[in-house]
Amino acid sequence: MTESRSRRPGPRIEEVARVAGVSKSTVSRVINGEKYVSERSRQSVHRAIALLGYSPNHAARTLAGSKANAIALVISEQGSRVLADPFFAGVLRGVHAELAGRHVQLLLMMNQPLDGEDQIAYLTGGHVDGALVVSLHGEDPLPRTLYETGLPIVVGGRPLAGGSVPFVDADNFNGALGAVRFLISLGREKIATIAGPVDMAVGMDRLSGWRCGLAEHGMGVELVVHSDFTPDSGALAMEELLRRAPDLDAVFVAADIMALGALRVLQARGYRIPDDVAVVGFDDSVLASTAVPPLTTVRQDVEGFGRTLTWRLLAELAGEEKLPHSMLLPTSLVRRSSA
Repeated sequence: MTESRSRRPGPRIEEVARVAGVSKSTVSRVINGEKYVSERSRQSVHRAIALLGYSPNHAARTLAGSKANAIALVISEQGSRVLADPFFAGVLRGVHAELAGRHVQLLLMMNQPLDGEDQIAYLTGGHVDGALVVSLHGEDPLPRTLYETGLPIVVGGRPLAGGSVPFVDADNFNGALGAVRFLISLGREKIATIAGPVDMAVGMDRLSGWRCGLAEHGMGVELVVHSDFTPDSGALAMEELLRRAPDLDAVFVAADIMALGALRVLQARGYRIPDDVAVVGFDDSVLASTAVPPLTTVRQDVEGFGRTLTWRLLAELAGEEKLPHSMLLPTSLVRRSSA
């Protein structure tokens, strides 16, 4: 970590609220030029901002009474992957739907096109009023850094770095657990998994659900290969699993897009699906219903995920109080022909 990244970027909005003797939502309303704030509170917030030197660029813009009327959707992936994966298209549809009629523009940023401090300066420099950050890898410092500048932010998916940044996620653990319990109910005895990346919470939570389901029945948890949410990586992982256990009779795949590659390999090797090997995916994307055979999968409402992310950010921008720090959205099993 560079010196500039490790250095604390400035006072947080909570410190402004503490010094001013008001709530965080009151500070938000004041710096966004909104009504329903007493003159005494407004003056206290202005004095605290001046005293602390809180977010000079952002504060100067908002205290002047202007807004960007825009939010950013930051996706920490290569543009080619974003455009090829229906998950991101679903999230974008949900974000767009929630913004409909609100006169708020959406800025899409992929793979952190600006480096480090330049990206943070852009996002906090008055171009947007808040940010949604999706598909984090590892302990990416971006969400926490933005949060500490006072920019309203919501993360899509549980941040591995933890902290106070609000997030929305699907119930990945219980979704995977339900998938494994279903496979066991079918009489499957050697259940492998193609897991997601080790540097993403979504991959680790689904892996934990798989492990828990097998442990409930005293079954081994050694048949794991990690992959990276692409069809080709799913195919390579399936090849590796078959080398290690050619007699496996089921595989839980942590994303439909990887399951496509797994199905391709199984069919090329002469395995009958689901007679020889049952396959269950995760997402219930359009890929699941059009796969051959149609894929049994764990459904998460991806558009609802995008809408909920956006609602949570807009609610904070509107100064709503006592908002939930984290929101976990339900999943359900959709049974088709692959299991």
